[in-house]
Amino acid sequence: VQLQASGGGLVQPGGSLRPSCAASVSISSIKVMAWYRQAPGKQGELVASITSGGSTNYGDSVKGRFTISRDNAKRMVYLQMNSLKPADTAVYYCNALIGLISYRGQGTLVTVSS
Repeated sequence: VQLQASGGGLVQPGGSLRPSCAASVSISSIKVMAWYRQAPGKQGELVASITSGGSTNYGDSVKGRFTISRDNAKRMVYLQMNSLKPADTAVYYCNALIGLISYRGQGTLVTVSS
């Protein structure tokens, strides 16, 4: 399974971005798709996850600002990020949980700065 994240970039505080994740295989049966992030010098953290049934879960720091979605037909997962803060600056990774194996692809850098 290959996962390719894209759509990061430089944005001002208060702005929005919508990173996307393209999977090399069908994701319709993948139980959990998720976004993680890692900031320089900090531990990685779960940003958001979505199950095959559409249930979502968010990290406390992004609740109310970020929205995760998936398009099984296109094999894509998205992360709509609004009201961005400098603390959101990190490399964002897409993750797929298949059985007991977790797959993570190349990340996309999000920088929030004025």
